[in-house]
Amino acid sequence: MIKGEGGIMKFKYLPYNKKLKEESRKLRNEMTAAEKKLWYEYLRMKEYRFLRQKVIGSFIVDFYCSELGLIIEVDGETHLSEKDRVYDEKRTGELEGLGLKVLRFWNDDILEGLDAVAEIIEEEINKRK
Repeated sequence: MIKGEGGIMKFKYLPYNKKLKEESRKLRNEMTAAEKKLWYEYLRMKEYRFLRQKVIGSFIVDFYCSELGLIIEVDGETHLSEKDRVYDEKRTGELEGLGLKVLRFWNDDILEGLDAVAEIIEEEINKRK
């Protein structure tokens, strides 16, 4: 991490698997309804720049802000099984091991209550400023 403008920590370099770059492009073009809502109605207008479907390590994260070291994940039905829950916990642990913060939201939370989700994200942004 390096200190950027206004004292905000910026993550200079994070490892990434180049083989996932094409898949991340594909995912950007095929966002879920919840990802679209979060992006178009909230994240793309933020003062901090968020990237969609960013490759970090051997993972593709839904949204990432390098200035804040903040990842936002949008989970749907594919994350309901015990196996997937364990994988998500391992993945979150590895990402947080890089000094990043991971926030996870269910599709329904975003689709039915974006204001509440935005409030949680704002609280985390304020903590990380």
